[in-house]
Amino acid sequence: MIVELIGYLGSALVVFSMLMTSVVKLRVVNTIGSGIFTGYALAIGSYPTALMNLCLVTINIVQLVRLFRNQKQYDLIRADMDNSFVSYFIEKNLDDIREWFPDFSEQGIRGEIVFLACCGSNPASLFIGKQGVSPGEVDILLDYATPVYRDTSAGRFLYEQLKQQGYQTLMFRMNAPKHVQYLERVGYRKNDKGEYVLKL
Repeated sequence: MIVELIGYLGSALVVFSMLMTSVVKLRVVNTIGSGIFTGYALAIGSYPTALMNLCLVTINIVQLVRLFRNQKQYDLIRADMDNSFVSYFIEKNLDDIREWFPDFSEQGIRGEIVFLACCGSNPASLFIGKQGVSPGEVDILLDYATPVYRDTSAGRFLYEQLKQQGYQTLMFRMNAPKHVQYLERVGYRKNDKGEYVLKL
C-alpha cells in the first residue's frame, strides 16, 4: 500500500508540474516527481519505467543548470500610454493581466511612468505607475510580467533601473491576491494601512 501511495505521489507531482507557468518551478517539481516515480518503478520491478523517469530527472537537472548559468539580459524601454506597442501588449495579455490584477482596467488608465522590459526582442514585463504623494515615490498601477519571465528577474532589473533614475519608493495598493507572493519575494513590506511598500 505504501509503495502504491509513493507511485501516486510521483505521478501527481509530474502532472502538477505541467500546470506551472514558471519554467524553473516546472522543472524542479517535475524532477522531484520523476525521482519519486523512479523509486516506485524500481520497487515494483518496472525497469523501463524507471529508466524513462531517470532520464527525465537527468534532462531536468541539465536544463536547470543551463537556466541558472544563462542569466537573462534585459533592456528597459520608456514609453507612454499612447504608445501603440503598449496598447498591443495589454490587449494581447489582457486575460492574464486581469487574472493577476482583478481591478485593472485598460480604459482610462493614465500612467505617467511607463516602462517595458524586454529580454532580447521579447517583451517581458510592463510597468505602469504615477507620481506618488512624496518626491521619488511611485504609485503602481500595473506591474505585470508574462509567464515565461515570472521568476522575479525582470522585476529586479526594472527596480534597479528605477533606482538609478532617482525613484526611491514603490507603493502597491491594488487588490491582487495572486501577486502578493511575488511582492514579498522581491522585498515589499506591508505597512499598517495594508499597502505594500518597497524602498529602492
